[in-house]
Amino acid sequence: MSEADSWEGILDKDEKILWQGMPDGRVTIRAKNIVTVLFGLGFAGFAVFWMVTAARAGGQFWMFGLIHFGVGLALAFGGAFGSAWRRRHTWYTLTSKRAFIATDLPFRGRTLKSYPITSSTVLDYDAGPPASIMFNHEMRRRKNGHYRVDVGFERIENGAEVYRMMREIQKGQAA
Repeated sequence: MSEADSWEGILDKDEKILWQGMPDGRVTIRAKNIVTVLFGLGFAGFAVFWMVTAARAGGQFWMFGLIHFGVGLALAFGGAFGSAWRRRHTWYTLTSKRAFIATDLPFRGRTLKSYPITSSTVLDYDAGPPASIMFNHEMRRRKNGHYRVDVGFERIENGAEVYRMMREIQKGQAA
């Protein structure tokens, strides 16, 4: 099966693939990651202290601390490694009309989202390295309201070239 066949039924007849790539999957440490890691380690550490204290009293009550210990470790390591793991399971495609983001994540399955690139699309280019180009956003819900998540091609190698192609699509000059 050729690459063009795998896109049959997804792309318009006059739509062509201009670029495909994957984000950089390396672990990056940012300020918000450090806070999450420290909180998670503190949470797990307190759970260990509680379990040891409960175990001294005898019985099996100490095992209730295992869930808290697990949550603490998940916060600590998920905060540090979660985004890199997600990027390793993500693929990008730019066509003459749209940007596609595909993911294949365990428990969530495969997703393919498309975002039209029009003259009114706001492109936010961060030269990096590695470069990122944001072109949309999604609102996500949490307990007390919503928050904005930028959507785009994160941490790509040849960002300047992809940005140039996106600007050409906006001007109606895409190849």
